[in-house]
Amino acid sequence: MITYVKRKNLEVDKYNACIKNSIQSRIYAFSWYLDIVADNWIVLVLNDYQAVMPIPWKKKYFIKHIAQPLFCQQLGVFSREIITQELQQKMLKNIPKKFVKISLNFNSDNFLMLKSTPKKNYILELNKPFNLLFKSFSKGRKHAVKVGEKSNLILKNITIFELIKLKKEFYNHIIFSEKLIAELSDSVLNNNKGFILGVFKNDVLLGGGFFLLSNNRITYLFSSFSTQGRKLQAASFLINSIINKYENSNFILDFEGGNLPNIGSFFKSFGAKNQQYYHINHTSLSTFFRY
Repeated sequence: MITYVKRKNLEVDKYNACIKNSIQSRIYAFSWYLDIVADNWIVLVLNDYQAVMPIPWKKKYFIKHIAQPLFCQQLGVFSREIITQELQQKMLKNIPKKFVKISLNFNSDNFLMLKSTPKKNYILELNKPFNLLFKSFSKGRKHAVKVGEKSNLILKNITIFELIKLKKEFYNHIIFSEKLIAELSDSVLNNNKGFILGVFKNDVLLGGGFFLLSNNRITYLFSSFSTQGRKLQAASFLINSIINKYENSNFILDFEGGNLPNIGSFFKSFGAKNQQYYHINHTSLSTFFRY
């Protein structure tokens, strides 16, 4: 039986246990994460939290619609056991009809759906020695890493505000929520669910990245680099250092992106592979489910 559960009525421990132990586990789906990034959210629950589907939603002009939150790439259905395509479809059909529009990303372990758009996300399995992982880098990326090493770059822990400052200074064409990423950073760091690393040369911050850490997944959530940092290949140096640190492990480095050609090529150059996920964007749920 599939039931519709409001956030205030959610059995949080059971819900988070399902997310943690699910085949499709993603940090974005934990209750604490959604409480930060989503305006509102509800959950479709199968039986006694055997499977769940969190649904983030917003209200505009008294109209409720399902919308993917910022800093939350993949949601969808999460299950402790392998689910069938029919069950996934049944979960979808149980989305309350009060939501007049749906714009939602499903995770890469969910089934392909009709009327959905494929999205690119690059991942790299770190289950090999570093020398073998490095061999899979493109020629240009190997050179970029060596440029960073020859420049005597070093890594240090930094705050999210230092990254935000760089983002505002060197990426002023990109609009993002400073408040949201700062709140997310506080929760992640306080609960040991991630880390923020900066790349320095002679005590000058060249850039850095905010990484999430959950189960066997390291997610490259947020980054920024100065002009000098880009020249000295600070991004390549940073990512190469993460790959080196977590070699021979069951971790996956999730680059969390790749739809933009230049970004996709950059991630792919580390030997990463495209792991598609699917996006639904429809103005009427009633017609969406009319196959």
